[in-house]
Amino acid sequence: MAVLQMQRLSICAMKKNRKAILEELQSLGVMEIDTTMPLDPDLAVMDTMESRQTFEKSALLCDQALEVLQEYAPEKTSMFSSLEGKKLVDKTSYEEASEHREAVLKKARKLISRKKRLTENKAAIVKLETQIETLTPWLSLDVPLNYNGTKKVAMIIGSISGDTSLDQVYQRLAQDAPDLEAFDIQKISADGDQLCIAAACLREDAAKLEEALRMQGFARPSQSIRKVPAEEKNHLESEIRHFVKENQDLEEKIRDMADSRERLRLVSDYFRARAQKYEILGHVPQSKQTFFITGYLPKKKVPALEKLLNEKFDLVVEAEDAEGDEVPIVLQNGRFAGAAEGVLASFGLPHWGEMDPSKVMAAFYVFLFGLMLSDAAYGLIVFVACAVLLKKFPRMSEGMSKSIRLFMYCGLSTLFWGIMFGGYFGDLINVVSRTFFGHEVGIRPVWFAPLENPMKLLIYSMLFGLIHLFVGLGMKGYMAIKAKKYLDFFCDVILWYMMLIGLLIMLIPSDLFVSISQMNIVFPPIVNTLGKVLAIAGAVGILLMSGRANKNPALRIALGAYDLYNITGWLSDILSYSRLLALGLATGVIASVVNQMGSMVGNSVFGVIVFILVFIVGHVFNIAINLLGAYVHTCRLQYVEFFGKFYEGGGKAFEPFKANTKYVDIKEETKI
Repeated sequence: MAVLQMQRLSICAMKKNRKAILEELQSLGVMEIDTTMPLDPDLAVMDTMESRQTFEKSALLCDQALEVLQEYAPEKTSMFSSLEGKKLVDKTSYEEASEHREAVLKKARKLISRKKRLTENKAAIVKLETQIETLTPWLSLDVPLNYNGTKKVAMIIGSISGDTSLDQVYQRLAQDAPDLEAFDIQKISADGDQLCIAAACLREDAAKLEEALRMQGFARPSQSIRKVPAEEKNHLESEIRHFVKENQDLEEKIRDMADSRERLRLVSDYFRARAQKYEILGHVPQSKQTFFITGYLPKKKVPALEKLLNEKFDLVVEAEDAEGDEVPIVLQNGRFAGAAEGVLASFGLPHWGEMDPSKVMAAFYVFLFGLMLSDAAYGLIVFVACAVLLKKFPRMSEGMSKSIRLFMYCGLSTLFWGIMFGGYFGDLINVVSRTFFGHEVGIRPVWFAPLENPMKLLIYSMLFGLIHLFVGLGMKGYMAIKAKKYLDFFCDVILWYMMLIGLLIMLIPSDLFVSISQMNIVFPPIVNTLGKVLAIAGAVGILLMSGRANKNPALRIALGAYDLYNITGWLSDILSYSRLLALGLATGVIASVVNQMGSMVGNSVFGVIVFILVFIVGHVFNIAINLLGAYVHTCRLQYVEFFGKFYEGGGKAFEPFKANTKYVDIKEETKI
């Protein structure tokens, strides 16, 4: 469990080589560039905003083109595609694609323009369909909608809103304009919303007739069409067919460009990497002839990087051990402890000078997780599933790989505890043998069955919790000794061990413990006396020494009393481990209920079918809900109870300058 020693590396080189050196550092991806260094008054930085924005726009252009291809020529992916990781391509293919970037950008623009044309055509089709829908009530009209009549006869075409009949129109006209006689009204169409009509009258009576009709809610058509409605409809349908055909051709042309997908991805990542390089370039101090780069990297990689840079460029490199809170943190652990680094990072990386608790935390995490899930069949399923995923998808992201590996180890722990407690899909073997074979058999637990003796599991859960907390306190002591704070080690660790161990010695023979655990443990008188001495000495020491930094005696005692009150916190922490009992019992109880529900139909063909269906659905649900519960509560025991005893966190993650690509990983020939 180690936090790697970091060094601060300063590079001074000729200005003409700055882009090449940055590209080399970016391809190696081992050094975090410090962009917060105060700028020397004699130095300046290059304005790279415009160039960076150009590269970002080009990358976005390729991304949009890829989205167009995915829409009209979708790439087949499996349900586990998120685990596949980014495709690994050799540097030659990457460089070849970047050399043809202008041609690729041209294709990207063509794809986007075709998509734009498709969108415009679809909008035009919707507009034409709306026009046809508006024309539908007038299809039986044999003159244009804007027809105004002859020299002497006026034609008034329009609609009256509402559920109105032609007879009602005539009746209202007789009331509103009784002097109108020379007119005729024809019904074109009618529905519950409107009555479409065409009225003919003498031209000198046209204004009066239209005014009378308006009193009934008459309105002219919104469209002024010079063609007969049926002819106009045919024309509009012809335009729609034209747009549909054009869209089909455009979609086909887009699908024909599907072979450009790979180059679009490479060029997109090329411009993305260029934008990242120019972002750093905009923070690099430089004079007329030279430039300076400062950053952090692990100490063990400094010699190799220094040698490589000196072989390729004329420069000066200076390295020094880095100290302070601004130093980024890099963890170095084996496969087992490394699997738990994601859990640690979710809480916070250790700050500079603090120990890495990954190994200890990983051991307890796997141990407690298995105790919570505690079913051998579930553990085997989780282990096999995770092992297969790790084998099948070797290029999944590092964070995902660590998480799945952690669950694989947790599956092994669950398998162990399931064997110890006799859980195999709950009591599946007992239920199946009793229901379908008439003779109950089962596998006895190696240790004991929690459902038969829950208080025993509660006692052991608290014992495991106490060990967990004691280890956390011990790690606090280790850190104090490492920092040569021997008084802190005695006052903040040893005194607490004394008081807590003394209280335990006093508690175990008590009637309260006997009533809870059903175990009668009797210590020799000297041990009981030792327990009292340890408890009293530890309590007095904490009372007197917790406030040792303050010279005021009364305040020191008050601070000591306050610290002594934290014994209640220890009690609540230990009680928190009762969740090991709760979740362990929940897994077994739900599994047993599922088995009982499946066996209710009895021993028949139908009963077997029902049992299989209930078994699959019920146990999948049980695995899912209890996996989530075990994950959440195991994390809580680490974050709140365990870390609360010694760990501060708050370290800054190491973020090396590298090409953060979106689609592919570039296989670099040179690694250090």
